[in-house]
Amino acid sequence: MRHGLILTAPSIQGQIEAAQLAEARGFHSVWTTEFFHQHGLVRLAAVGAATQRVQVGTAIAYAFMRTPMLAASAAMDIDEITGGRVILGLGSGTRTMNEKWYSMPFEQPPAKRMREAVGVIRGAFEAAGGGGLRYEGDCYSISIPQFARPGAVRKEIPIYVAAVNRGMIRCAADVADGLVGHPIYTRKYIADKVLPELEGSRCELAPYVICSISDDPDRARREARAQIAFYYSTRLYHTVLDVHGWRDIGEEISQAFRRLDFKAMAAAVPDALVDAIAITGRPDEARDQLRQWDGLADHVLLYSPSIGLSPRRTQENLAAIVDTFGSG
Repeated sequence: MRHGLILTAPSIQGQIEAAQLAEARGFHSVWTTEFFHQHGLVRLAAVGAATQRVQVGTAIAYAFMRTPMLAASAAMDIDEITGGRVILGLGSGTRTMNEKWYSMPFEQPPAKRMREAVGVIRGAFEAAGGGGLRYEGDCYSISIPQFARPGAVRKEIPIYVAAVNRGMIRCAADVADGLVGHPIYTRKYIADKVLPELEGSRCELAPYVICSISDDPDRARREARAQIAFYYSTRLYHTVLDVHGWRDIGEEISQAFRRLDFKAMAAAVPDALVDAIAITGRPDEARDQLRQWDGLADHVLLYSPSIGLSPRRTQENLAAIVDTFGSG
């Protein structure tokens, strides 16, 4: 099983340090994230320039808050900086993220729009040597007769797509090299709903796995519980709970969130849900727990909680994850 590290350190320097540590300890990949206060591709460039061998990816960069051509050009630029180590991970985001955070429309069906965005981006990669670029779809129309990208390292930069629900999972299976599994994926959801849709495709599954390492197992579980509650405040993700018959848990978390009762949100997450999603505890316990993903994913993206954690604790946990799962 290949190990990736999600760089949840709040500062760019902290992410660089975590990436360098992961590289030194044999991690396969490191990944930046994107939110309204941080730019995933800018951070990826910084991390890529500061490392030498490890694969660097976005998990994820928002697909619809930028045009496909901006995503393609950024990926090619960073691929040049890194000597061909980039994985471009894209996600649609929710309607609220698109409309309220970035003032961008969210009108077309997101899976259809993602298919077209990936088509434009692949077209740009393939046309880097010259010959022009044309794409005509329902969502995007591109015409650059003289398109070329001198210095491009590769014509096939891997593209991963984030997905939760069936339409986007099918999209990833059809057009992507990998599927970035959301942190709320349970192992049962992967087995029952995700892997059947990926069967026969070239798309690998790379799920986030929430991971909190501590000599105090109760503390580790509290940290994971708060992160899980944060995500399940969004009703869109409750389909994952349905495979367990846990829809009522999601509703309880959502209602507590509307009251801004963060303690009640965390309290609504039962131990069974923590166990289905996360890795928590001492290093030896964490290694044993990760074995439960054997046969479900060849590439896991280990993800430190950040909700309610100080920057220092987040950085400490990143180092503990690397120490626990690194080699050498």
